[in-house]
Amino acid sequence: MKLKIAVLAGDGIGPEVTNEATSILRAVAEFGGHDFSFVPLLIGGVAITEAGSPLPTATLDAALECDAVLLGAVGDNKFNSLTPDKRPEAGLLQIRQALGGFANLRPSVAYKALAASSPLRPEVTEGVDMLFVRELLGGLYFGAPREWNREKEVAINTMRYTKAEVVRVARVAFELAAKRRKKVTSVDKANVLEVSQLWRAAVTEVAADYPEVTLEHQLVDSMAMHIMNTPRNFDVVLTENLFGDILSDEAGVITGSLGMLPSATIGGAVNLYEPVHGSAPDIAGQGKANPLGAILTAAMILRHSAGLEQDAAAVETAVVKVLDAGYRTSDIARGQTAGQTPVTTHEMGRLVHEALAQSIDQRQAMHAV
Repeated sequence: MKLKIAVLAGDGIGPEVTNEATSILRAVAEFGGHDFSFVPLLIGGVAITEAGSPLPTATLDAALECDAVLLGAVGDNKFNSLTPDKRPEAGLLQIRQALGGFANLRPSVAYKALAASSPLRPEVTEGVDMLFVRELLGGLYFGAPREWNREKEVAINTMRYTKAEVVRVARVAFELAAKRRKKVTSVDKANVLEVSQLWRAAVTEVAADYPEVTLEHQLVDSMAMHIMNTPRNFDVVLTENLFGDILSDEAGVITGSLGMLPSATIGGAVNLYEPVHGSAPDIAGQGKANPLGAILTAAMILRHSAGLEQDAAAVETAVVKVLDAGYRTSDIARGQTAGQTPVTTHEMGRLVHEALAQSIDQRQAMHAV
């Protein structure tokens, strides 16, 4: 397998966590005899400082020539005086739009070792493994007309979808569900919104092509309650843009820390991968950042861009092993709890690397028998 990966480490803790993620990818390449190359590029505040733009043309051009983009984080308070279109975050929005991914994938997994990190009771979160598939380019965030008329004291946003936009993201959800537990929960507000009525009709039509996958519909308000009460009931959750933004963040409490959450945006010219957390400039360079979200994002690269499912699963298993052994960065540590060992960003990455090596060695030994 040959893969060219653009690495946009960005600001704050971005370089630290991205370094651990790329180390894992290099290890997978070495163990499996793959050819992974990495192209370092500028984005965000560091790009403003060095190139005068949050997304230099050279970065975008080079990223579009790669097979995947791994992004660390963007944002730095020292640029807050700039207008919004000049700030580091503008670079992130621009590259997302330019790459054209329309389906955002956000896993929400309950790790047994981190049960105490979630505000939900362990018996509620135990065994949860949800995957949100959020439509990313339509809906209320992009519909026209939109305006804030200050003189008339009126603001307008438009929720708009075409059937084609719904169908393409629905197919992503059903394809993924077919490889998982074969269930799709589609979220809408069809009892009130015509857009949701179109959404429900289009998703139902797509479901007919996947008879092995069960489809259920949930209204967004009831879904918000179900995620907190019975999250084990869900496998792949399909949502439009606004509902997915809200619900996937809500589901983040199941895992217990933003530092544990990966994401992928697929379907465009080049897939974009990034951990959910921000740049956290207040802890940058201190070895406090949790690299597991970035490492799990690397696993998503292996799964969705490289097609290396076994290796992706091996990375995820290695993360579980390290957590089960009690190793914790500060965001997932719980005081003086017995059995926990505090570690730095790099130490956590090294431990996952070691666990991954053991897992792959065992797999190769079994194949040799």
